[in-house]
Amino acid sequence: MIKKKVLVVIPARAGSKRIPNKNIRNFFGKPLIAYSIEQALSVSFADRIIVDTDSPKIAKVAEKYGAEVPFLRPARLATDKASANDALLYLLLKLKKEENYFPDYVLYLQTTSPLRELKDIEDCWNLIKQTDADTTLTICPTHPRLYYLDDKKNIVLVNRPKKISSNVQDWRPAYILNGCFVYIVKTSAFLREKSVITKNTKAVICEKWRSVDLDNPEDWALAEILYKNKKSVADRIKKI
Repeated sequence: MIKKKVLVVIPARAGSKRIPNKNIRNFFGKPLIAYSIEQALSVSFADRIIVDTDSPKIAKVAEKYGAEVPFLRPARLATDKASANDALLYLLLKLKKEENYFPDYVLYLQTTSPLRELKDIEDCWNLIKQTDADTTLTICPTHPRLYYLDDKKNIVLVNRPKKISSNVQDWRPAYILNGCFVYIVKTSAFLREKSVITKNTKAVICEKWRSVDLDNPEDWALAEILYKNKKSVADRIKKI
């Protein structure tokens, strides 16, 4: 049986405004990006590990910890409004053109999930291999009563059941993308749909407390507490 090529892509653009230098900021003794790189190096089925960045400084740190940075992302794909899908498409097409390298799967790991575990990655890999999914990703539970505000500041219930009950158990469970810890997508499906989240996407459910996404200082402070105490938190949850 021919081994499938699995490319690990770790996106890490510069210019984070809410948490300056987020990707290389010190998190318990080493740059935040180091955690994702070291975790990727532990993935037995990974073929290559590439950090996709526009920053020479981030590239230098990434290479120090064992990742490849074959080229820098162009500035037009490194703005706040740039699409992650467009950046990944650029990376894949450039690898195909310059190196004739074309992976069967892309394993997409965000740097902003320090509480991700190797098992989360393995569970997504097993799910995509054992089913007809084109994408597998991780999600976490959220409260079933989901709302948004319309243009007039009216609160609108999103997850509206046929019969609204005050009992949470009567509501259909709801989930949100958790950062996302992990995405695995078949490259052919991504190129066809130009999206990591494809029409045929299946999910692995992760614990809510581990699903911290470092987007603002509040998230960072919370992640530090959880990471430092993750064993005791996990043990405490089991005892309740």
